[in-house]
Amino acid sequence: MQQYSLKQDELSLPESAFELCQHLGFGLAKQANWAWLELSGSVLSHYLVDQQRRFQALLDWFYKDLGFAPREDYFSRQAADLGQCILSRQGNSTTLATVLMLLGKQLDLKFDPVLLPGTTVLACHVAGELIYLDPLRGERLSKERLHALVRGELGNCAPLKASYLKPVGTQRLMTRMLHELKAGAIVAHEFEVAMECCNLLLEWHADDLSLHRERAFIAQQLGAIHVASADLQYFVDNSPHDPVVELVKMQLRELGDEPQTFH
Repeated sequence: MQQYSLKQDELSLPESAFELCQHLGFGLAKQANWAWLELSGSVLSHYLVDQQRRFQALLDWFYKDLGFAPREDYFSRQAADLGQCILSRQGNSTTLATVLMLLGKQLDLKFDPVLLPGTTVLACHVAGELIYLDPLRGERLSKERLHALVRGELGNCAPLKASYLKPVGTQRLMTRMLHELKAGAIVAHEFEVAMECCNLLLEWHADDLSLHRERAFIAQQLGAIHVASADLQYFVDNSPHDPVVELVKMQLRELGDEPQTFH
């Protein structure tokens, strides 16, 4: 896989997401970009003077006329690929939210991505009203429903923290995309792709211990024992009081007995 870097000051959507997925070998950026240009041009016919009607017209066009919907293999890397979402009109909550947010921008509608644990929603500012929207089906979400989504991911005692509802920028949104692409690649046993996702994430989050431990697992699947050992040792050195540190030490000892595969 060729050398590639995600530069924070050069990020833009949807272009950066298209280029990322092309680098990972998932699709062609040019094909995805042509599909996006056609879509973003078509949405302009729904520009109505009344903002509330414009908002509803966008939702009707997006979900009913175009048929954007959740992908059946929801946790696949295809669902997490923004270009595939535009081409197939199927995705996960993050890719669907991103497409809808970008189309809303074309209509002067302010949609902000909100990263709840386990799912992405949109905060929409329409005619002076703040609306939370489920990007999977275009339904409005009450605070109670938002809390239910959090509890479904973290457990019944989990609170709805104010930080969960804070809108995020392009880098945070692409971080979630990368995590979801990585997870989809692991499910498909595409470990080289998953490793590259980890490497790109660590460019932005070098001190993320969970990422180092996850990269160690992926490296072990690839037979890159030296990389796996280094990441596990980093975890042990930087989180000596973590409840799983003894388990990680056992993994380190086991890795010492495994042969190294060079890629």
